[in-house]
Amino acid sequence: MRNVGGLHLCLVSCFAFLGCYCSSQSFIVGNSITVNQSVRDGQSLVSSGGTFELGFFSPTNSDNRYVGIWYKKISVQTVVWVANRDDPITDLSGVLKIAGDGNLVLLNRSESVVWSTNASKVDSPVAELLDSGNLVIKDEKDDSPETYQWQSFDHPTNTLLPGMKLGWNLRTGLDRFLNSWNSDSDPSTGRVSFRINRYGYPQAFLWNGDSIDYRSGPWNGLQFSAVPEMKPNNIFNFSFTSNADELYYSFSLKNDSVVSRLVVNPSGFLQRFTWLTDVDNEGWNLYWYAPKDQCDDYRVCGAYGICDANASPVCQCPTSFEPRDLQSWNLRDGSGGCVREVGFDCQKGDDGFLKLQNMKVPDTSKAFVNESMSLAECELACKSNCSCTAYANSKITGGGTGCLYWTGELIDLRDFSDGGQDLYLRVAASELAKSQASGANSGERKQLTIGISVTVAMGVLVLAFTGCYLWKRKTNGGVLSRRTEERVTREKSQDMQSVDLVVSSGRDYSDECNKDDLELPLFDFATIAFATDNFDEANKLGKGGFGTVYMGHLEGHEIAVKRLSKTSGQGIQEFKNEVLLIAKLQHRNLVRLLGCCIDSEEKMLIYEYMKNRSLDSILFDKGKSLSLDWPKRFQIIGGISRGLLYLHQDSRFRIIHRDLKASNILLDGEMNPKISDFGMARIFGGDETEGNTKRVVGTYGYMSPEYAMDGIFSVKSDVFSFGVLVLEIVSGKKNRGFYYVNSQLNLLAHAWRLWREGKGSELMDESMKESCSAGEVLRCIQVGLLCVQERPEERPTMSSVVLMLSSETATMPQPKHPGFGHGRTPLETDESSSKQESGTVNHMTVTIIEGR
Repeated sequence: MRNVGGLHLCLVSCFAFLGCYCSSQSFIVGNSITVNQSVRDGQSLVSSGGTFELGFFSPTNSDNRYVGIWYKKISVQTVVWVANRDDPITDLSGVLKIAGDGNLVLLNRSESVVWSTNASKVDSPVAELLDSGNLVIKDEKDDSPETYQWQSFDHPTNTLLPGMKLGWNLRTGLDRFLNSWNSDSDPSTGRVSFRINRYGYPQAFLWNGDSIDYRSGPWNGLQFSAVPEMKPNNIFNFSFTSNADELYYSFSLKNDSVVSRLVVNPSGFLQRFTWLTDVDNEGWNLYWYAPKDQCDDYRVCGAYGICDANASPVCQCPTSFEPRDLQSWNLRDGSGGCVREVGFDCQKGDDGFLKLQNMKVPDTSKAFVNESMSLAECELACKSNCSCTAYANSKITGGGTGCLYWTGELIDLRDFSDGGQDLYLRVAASELAKSQASGANSGERKQLTIGISVTVAMGVLVLAFTGCYLWKRKTNGGVLSRRTEERVTREKSQDMQSVDLVVSSGRDYSDECNKDDLELPLFDFATIAFATDNFDEANKLGKGGFGTVYMGHLEGHEIAVKRLSKTSGQGIQEFKNEVLLIAKLQHRNLVRLLGCCIDSEEKMLIYEYMKNRSLDSILFDKGKSLSLDWPKRFQIIGGISRGLLYLHQDSRFRIIHRDLKASNILLDGEMNPKISDFGMARIFGGDETEGNTKRVVGTYGYMSPEYAMDGIFSVKSDVFSFGVLVLEIVSGKKNRGFYYVNSQLNLLAHAWRLWREGKGSELMDESMKESCSAGEVLRCIQVGLLCVQERPEERPTMSSVVLMLSSETATMPQPKHPGFGHGRTPLETDESSSKQESGTVNHMTVTIIEGR
């Protein structure tokens, strides 16, 4: 955003919450400069069609000056390229000019070179900004792109524009790749990069420092193997070029009216944005992003392990393979991968190939390719090489062409519900015959009927109940009175009826009740008792309305055991919800359910242990909250938003949590947030958007007005709770129990008043002022206030929230009055809230409110 009157001052408060950039009032000097011409701070170049502008800018909350290129016709200044990203100028003295040797140079006050193009000498050089956003140096008399001496498209920063090449010039060794900014206010080279790997069969990797976070898979003729969303559409043309001279990916737009860019952001995500021109909804729209789910994480299931986001657990071993580390595998840690159950003798020809469908092919960094081979020839080539472990077509176009085969272990496999391609995995002939006889390949497994899955599930649970019953008889010396036996039999019958309700309710769960529904490790009571030192008080993590949570050690892993209260009226319902929901939900920001135990009156859920426990135990503790600097709080807000987006949109179901609060956000050892406690969650069908209940469950201070008053809940109910959470994280204060002057304002109203008075930054916790980014804080406050607006239809969706939090250029409306934006009146007493029952479960408070 520019100042009025040409003042060279950056107004930090000027729409800082929009993530816009501050630049001085610029004077356009044309679209190009020649020798002896320059662009000074306050001047700019504009491309001939008026699409892009080049000039000096300062990022939000920074006084440093950079030379950059941004969209000219878009209302929110969005920088797509930065020249001196690692060498800012600290004042307004910068000058961009063509030096005597024909290079474009940036000079500071002392006329020292801050940045230079370092190109070859040109006789009559011209620096021109093209309408594509490309800044080029060329000969004044030659417009041929082949003769450009230098171009910004060869040196991208964090953005890929239409027509840009991501990849290699093999003749010169030039590698064009994207590198994130360090933060919204610092465009210097960040840790996250997206680049083409030219070794083996080319593919793209998203790097975070020295580690790979995400792999695109190789180009299969239509798209990258791991990006089925790239299928042909009426917006984009995607292409991949591979020849002796070049190796690169690029995209173009089919309609000139569309504006789109691919960005690597500091949070570790690759994002594609499109610009919305709707008058009522103008701004950047998040079109696609990666990594999106747990199966997008690189090699999450180890060697030979297949990740399936729709399975539970997500890691599966293919036919004739078994987990390498069974103990970890049973605790839903599949990183150890799989090993062969039966080896094959290559010399005897004792092998065959198992067809796996809809696959993301393995890492191709060391794969071999022959584009001229047929699939049959590829099979022969693989079979003749004793080291070959799998093969596939290199291209899926035209019914499949080319040969791609692997030697050694297969890494980063994934099963797509829609997309991917056929992969042929080498197995022993005997195992292949078993697979064909039983129909146990991945495609056939998906066709098992609900009736069979119900039978299997019931059988497993009957065995579990029987085992627990026999164990109790044994531990009681084999002596049970007739009354005790009748009680056990009656409770077993009641438990089976509860399980019947779970299994028979498949129609209420989008017809998703299949064999995976109850594929959860069942532990006997003795095992859990031993793991927790017989539920020793020293291992107690918390206690609440639904029971007690204990820390334990199981098979070398730390666990948290929720032992449901025998007297809780909600215990069975919570148990059903947790088993059915968490077991299927797989996301880095959702807590993992490792197993369960059902033993007569005992019902227990076993979770992964979270070292830093719950968010509320740190956030609202004055001593501990000092460890939560702003980067960690911003990371927590972003993680919660992505987890909630997964529940609302990207998971197999549309799930409303209904009890999102600080105590239900658990933190691992690196302060990564994970949403927990799905006992009150509800599943919606794909076409459902709203529900109604006569029994309102939740927690005061986090419930939306329409839910608390009328029992109406929707995804916007969770959005309201998220907004409260955001404001609590920023301020370090609880919404419920926070009262301002004369007990008239709660936290929501206090934040709303400060925002309207232009004092939003005063809401932030004093302890993080040294570490905060004012722009990010203001953006989070605005997002929080948008989420807690009184009318549900005015609250944003979680996809919009994620966009607003992750993009410094996202357009955000001004928030309106929050729901429950008032405080306690003199007539209210402590009795007014006496109907709530509250407790703590693993530092997770659960409140049940009866609707009046």
